[in-house]
Amino acid sequence: METAEFTAILDREGRLLAAAAEEAGTGAKVPTCPGWLVTDLLLHTGVVHRWATAFVAEGHTSYHPMGELPDLDDAELLAWFREGHERLVDTLRSASPDLRCWHFLPAPSPLAFWARRQAHETAVHRIDAESARGGTPGEIAGGFAVDGIDELLLGFHARAKSRVRTEEPRVLRVRATDIDGALWTVRLTQEPPAAERGDTGEADCEVAGPAAQLYLSLWNRLPFPAVSGDASVAELWRETSAIG
Repeated sequence: METAEFTAILDREGRLLAAAAEEAGTGAKVPTCPGWLVTDLLLHTGVVHRWATAFVAEGHTSYHPMGELPDLDDAELLAWFREGHERLVDTLRSASPDLRCWHFLPAPSPLAFWARRQAHETAVHRIDAESARGGTPGEIAGGFAVDGIDELLLGFHARAKSRVRTEEPRVLRVRATDIDGALWTVRLTQEPPAAERGDTGEADCEVAGPAAQLYLSLWNRLPFPAVSGDASVAELWRETSAIG
């Protein structure tokens, strides 16, 4: 997927997130994020959007911490969220492809990284907002979901920060049933998970289902559609894979 496509997805997902949050009300509970209200969801995502914007707009070449959460609620909070989301989209669209700035996962370029990361960040949190609103959540395209699984398994959990560890080596297979070739093998040990695309040897456990459902399951927003083999491996993922 190209940077412009990720930016278009980010634009759409942020608008959908804000609309669902407004309909739910800022005091509504977020079932997919236990302990959060819609206020917490908007504050978190809004601060992340502004954090990402600063790297792209100001060209920071080293890590900078996120800003403080503002003391806002209701209509003021929604307006603040929409303003930050719009600025992030505009910043990405106007940035030079040659931009150099800090980023934390492998990517073709820093600009490609931030567009992709914020598209997935916002898509997952749009699902959170829709869970607070209730009703049928909007769809996630299969190709985008596959890319998100790639980012999560080959990017986030390849880092030393991943807490998905096990004394006894285990192998988890992840299989999207609706996209040809969308298959991952994840080797779990005392080190960070080692994931690769494809069916590379026997697996102790397989989680399978449509790509969009797997994407949200791996982000702990839904139960796994189907689990075969040793279910304790899938449970290990559920218990330890949260991204801080």
